[in-house]
Parts: sequence; C-alpha cells; structure tokens
Amino acid sequence: MRRFRSSMQWPLAAAVATVLLALATPPLFAQNRSEDEYTRYELLAPETSSFKIVYDVTAVTPGATFFFNPIRPGSVATDESVVDLMTGAPLKFQEVTGAQARESGLATASLDGRYIRVELARPVPQGGEGRIRIIKTYKDPKSYYRDGGAIVFDRPLGIKRNAVVLPPGYELLSCNIPSQVIEEPDGRIGISFMNTYPGQAPLILRATPLAKRDGSSASWPARASTPADPSPPLPPMERVRVAERAFQDREIVYFLKGPETHAFSLYHDYTETREGTDKYINVVRRGSTVSDPAAKILDTGETLKIETLKGQAITEARLDIGEPIQPDTEVVLIRFPAVKAGQSVRLRIEETYTDPARYDLIDGQLMWRRSFGRPRNDIVLPAGWYLTASSIPATISQMDDGRIRLSFVNPRPDTIEVFVKGRRK
Repeated sequence: MRRFRSSMQWPLAAAVATVLLALATPPLFAQNRSEDEYTRYELLAPETSSFKIVYDVTAVTPGATFFFNPIRPGSVATDESVVDLMTGAPLKFQEVTGAQARESGLATASLDGRYIRVELARPVPQGGEGRIRIIKTYKDPKSYYRDGGAIVFDRPLGIKRNAVVLPPGYELLSCNIPSQVIEEPDGRIGISFMNTYPGQAPLILRATPLAKRDGSSASWPARASTPADPSPPLPPMERVRVAERAFQDREIVYFLKGPETHAFSLYHDYTETREGTDKYINVVRRGSTVSDPAAKILDTGETLKIETLKGQAITEARLDIGEPIQPDTEVVLIRFPAVKAGQSVRLRIEETYTDPARYDLIDGQLMWRRSFGRPRNDIVLPAGWYLTASSIPATISQMDDGRIRLSFVNPRPDTIEVFVKGRRK
C-alpha cells in the first residue's frame, strides 16, 4: 500500500506544481485589458466621409505581447500606423481576422470581426503598462455625412475621453453631449468631453461652412486678471445643509450684445415659495453697471415695480442684502404681493449689464467670463459670431435666428468659472 500511495503522489505533485507555475507566471496568451484610453477624431473633407483617428491606449495585462484594436463594422480603415509612446518608435502591426486574433491570444475576439494586432515593444511588466498610439483613417458614411448644407458626425463613443475636430473653415452649430469647445492653433474648432455614461455616449455634432473668415489666429495680449473674491470661511459641519440640486428651478439666460459694447442682457426665472416674501433683491456685481431692469410674474403676466438703489439709499430702505453695504453697492429691488401659505409665485427678472472686466473684444475675438452658481445657465452669442472656445462643457445648439446657444448644467452645489470665446463670421 505504501508503494501505491507513493505512485499516486507523483502526478498529484506535478499537477500542483503546474497550477503554482501558472499562477506565478503570465498566461501565454494574455488578454486585452487596457486603461487610460483617449480618442481624437479629425474630420476630413465631407465628400470623403472619412476621419482620422488618433487613439492612445495603455495595455495593462501582465505578460501581454500583443494589443488588439477592433475595427468597427461598417468602417474601412486605411493609413494605419502604431507608435510606442515611451520611445516614439514605430511598432509592427497587422490587420487580422477574429480567428487570427483568437489564435494570437484574444480569446474573446468576435469571429465576424477584424482587428489591428499590434506587436508591443516589450511584454507588459508585472504591475506595469505598455503605452501605444494607434493612428488610422476611417471611411464611414453612416457616421460622417452631409445633411443639406451642414455636415453631421453621428457616432456612439464608448471611450471615456474623446475629442472631435471639425474640418478647416467650419463652425459648430450643435453638440448634444456637454463638451468643452477649443480652437486649434490652425483655427479649426474642436470639442472635448469626458464620457460619464455607463455605456456609449450618443454623440451628434452638426457644423456648417463659414461664409467668410479673416484667417486670423494671432494671440491676444496678456491682461491682468480680475482678483478673485476671497473664499468665505467654512461653516461648522453641523451647520451644513444639503439641498436637492435637481429640484432647484432657477435658470438664467445671457444674451451677449456686440462685444465692443461690453454689454449683455439677461433674464432670470425663479420660483418664490417662502410665506410672507414680498421682494427680490439683486446685488449688482462690482465692476458692472445695470440698466433697463424689468420684472413680471410669469403666472399672470403682471408687470412689477422696479427700484434701483445705491449705497445710503439701501441702508435707509432697511434692506438685508447679505453683505456689508458700501457707498458703491448697488441693488435692483423688485416688489411683488407677499406669498401666502401654501402658494408660490414664478418671477422673471430682466436686466442689461455693462461689464468691461468680464466681456470684451480683444484682438478681434469676443471674450466673456462669469461664475455660475445656479444649476442652469445659458449663453447666447451675438448674431454673426461663431463659437471658438468654452472652458466648461456645454451643450451647443443653434437658435431659429441662427445665433449659437450654450447650455450649462451644473449638478454640483458649487460654482463653475465659465470662459467663452468667439470670432466674427
């Protein structure tokens, strides 16, 4: 019996050793795990239905010697190249079938699919990564096409970081995913966004050729920035109250006038529900002047009385404006019937502001900046101007009269600092 058990222990020991070896060393055919993906789409001439793709990706499967990039069904890939981002050296690659990808180690490859198989410069080290850049051109009429006089880029994007650049001489008309807008050094307009969706972001862009351009891409002179207001002291944590941001129904729309005027009109809608409240006080930001104030009750259309008070007049009116009253402090006071218990009133406040520090024409470009604390804020560019930059992601649309509108939705309880630029068509 002793001899029988000994003969059984040899295969058992060999099996255990094989398992331990498999756990200690990378698999022969490593899978296609990746991180830090970023894709840039550069739209080419519309008649080609083609766009250049620059795809940065990091392979992270220990021991991997290949990386597989799927070719989307319906697209035709050309002008392909791959670079090792550590050294800048070109990498060997080959377009393969799904079956070939499986043979090379991608066990999950679709047998109906096609892949770019990249030979990595070095096996991915344990706990390390392999950074590569894949460059290719796709022809895909279903994703990139003309619609009348406009071009459309309609493509669901699963990558979390994305940018799309318009062809030269095109202006952005609409973008359904909140995005930054950035002017390239050569004057092309691009959008950039982080995909926060759990799946693909259903991106749709529309653009149209500019009727005329001055071709200018010169930089503007440096200007002293406006000092930021000091941050208020933090309240004790037991006094912090969390309000439901989505329930807040304040919204404001800014209509920019010609930038040489430094002026913009706005309307601000909000609902007052506090019993006994009978007035609205708007404190004018320092550096701004206000004109043409107006207000009404949206529920009834009733026009409300407006007063503009400054310095001592504010003190004499015994108004609590939530901050110390200085000689140059200015407020717009709007009175309305006191809100009764269980009732509410929806108000619209309209004003025109002149603010050279926050809205100006610099080296031929419209520049506008402002901090937004409300959940919903929109900006409408002047007629005859197109958008070249937006520091904070916005949804872009074209109004019936042709003006471009930016919509900002801030789900956070803090403010966003918005900076927008534009050029005259």
